[in-house]
Amino acid sequence: MTPTQPVLQGLPPLLNHDTRLVVLGSFPGVASLKAQQYYGHPHNQFWKIVATLLSPNAADVLSMPYAERTQWLLKQGVGLWDVYAACEREGSLDANIHNAQPNDLPSLRARCPALVAIAHNGGESFKHAKLTRALGLPVYRLPSTSPAHASWSFQRKLDAWRDVFDAVGLLR
Repeated sequence: MTPTQPVLQGLPPLLNHDTRLVVLGSFPGVASLKAQQYYGHPHNQFWKIVATLLSPNAADVLSMPYAERTQWLLKQGVGLWDVYAACEREGSLDANIHNAQPNDLPSLRARCPALVAIAHNGGESFKHAKLTRALGLPVYRLPSTSPAHASWSFQRKLDAWRDVFDAVGLLR
């Protein structure tokens, strides 16, 4: 019998009334939980992708402290959350998630009245697309920004994310 892993708690949602697109991950990795930051692993490409797409000077965004970066992201109309509120997991791989407790995804429309679409960051998150589609909004599957998803180049991921951000009207 395998000993039970401690139950890990996820991060609070990063959403507001002006959120137009919610990007849903699966559950924060070890580095993100330790830092208490979405996409806190230094090799995760999330922040580099969104800064490249939404700022004329991505380096400025990437150099901001996390609290400023999250406020900048919200001003762009992008919110963050995960499909799981808590789980048991050893390490950071989605494949190791057990006994997951879902977040209250049906509350997204009430939490974000300006919401126009939902994007799932990676395959584990996209397993919940049936639930998010029930909200009556467009739902997109994005390639994972995780360093574990190295089969896609940065440029290929950037292009896929650009297509979604453009479809949602976030690119200026």
